[in-house]
Amino acid sequence: MCGIVGLFLKDKSLEPKLGDMLTDMLITMTDRGPDSAGIALYGAGEQGGMKVTAQSNDPGADFAGLDTALAERLGTSVSMTVRDTHAVLQMGGGQFDAIRAALSDLRPSVRIMSRGETLEIYKEVGLPKDVAARFDLRGMSGTHGIGHTRMATESAVTTMGAHPFNTGTDQCLVHNGSLSNHASLRRKLRRQGVHVETENDTEVGAAYLTWRMMQGATLGEALQSSLEDLDGFFTFVVGTKDGFGVVRDPIACKPAVMAETDRYVAFGSEYRALVDLPGIEQAKVWEPEPATVYFWSHNAAPTMHEAA
Repeated sequence: MCGIVGLFLKDKSLEPKLGDMLTDMLITMTDRGPDSAGIALYGAGEQGGMKVTAQSNDPGADFAGLDTALAERLGTSVSMTVRDTHAVLQMGGGQFDAIRAALSDLRPSVRIMSRGETLEIYKEVGLPKDVAARFDLRGMSGTHGIGHTRMATESAVTTMGAHPFNTGTDQCLVHNGSLSNHASLRRKLRRQGVHVETENDTEVGAAYLTWRMMQGATLGEALQSSLEDLDGFFTFVVGTKDGFGVVRDPIACKPAVMAETDRYVAFGSEYRALVDLPGIEQAKVWEPEPATVYFWSHNAAPTMHEAA
C-alpha cells in the first residue's frame, strides 16, 4: 500500500504554489506510506541544457567543489544548488552517459536522482512531512509534478528505493502495486542497454517505458503496451517534460481518483488528497477506468486511449 499524488497546472497563476499544493497532498497520504517519500517537480530550465539532481549521505564532503570539478572534467559551465542531501547541477547540453561517468569518478558515493531540462526529484527515507521540510518543497514552483509515499514491499527502505524513479530524460514514474515479472524484465532491459540501478520493481516499470520510447513509441503507446507486458497489479502516474499520464492495470484493484477543473488536473490514491485544492467543489471527479491510458500535455489536447 502506497500513496500517489499528481498535479498538472493549466492556470499559470498557480505555478508558484505547485510545491505547496503537492506537499499538502503528499502529507495527507502519509498513512499509506510512512517509510519514505519523494516529489518530482517540472519547472524552469534552459533550452538544450541539462539538470542533474544528485544525492549524497555526506553532502558536506561530496558537494564541496563538485560544480568546479565537474565543469573542468566536462569542459562546460556548471552551477549547483544544494538542498539538504540533494544538489541540482545545471549545465550546458551534453551526453548524460559522460555526466554520469564523471560523477562516478569524481564522487563515487553520489547517486543520481534525475536528469532532464526541467525535472528535479527530491526523495529520502522518512515521513512525508519531514522529507518535504528538509527540501523546502513548499517553496518550489513549477508547471506540474508527481509525488509518492512508500510502504515498502518489494525492496529495502532506502533513498534509492524511494519513488519517483527517473530512467529517461525528463521522465519519471510513481507506482502503487507490485510487478510480478520485474526480475526477468530487468534482465531483458539491461541486455538492451537500459540502465536499471536498483532491485525495485517500480524502477523496472519506469525503465520499461523508457525502453519502449527509445524504440519510437509515444508515451501513450508505451503505457498501452505496459498493459500487455507487465504482470501484476499497478497504478502508474508518469511525468514527462510536457505533462503527465495515468494508467491502471486491467483489474484496477489499487485505488485512484482524479479531478479536473479549468485550472488543473489532479490525481490522488484517495479523494482526501484532493480536498484542499482550490475549486475542488466544482471539479469533475472520477475514478480512472481500468486498462485505460490518460494523458495531459501543455502542448496538446488531453487524450484518453482505451485498451483494445
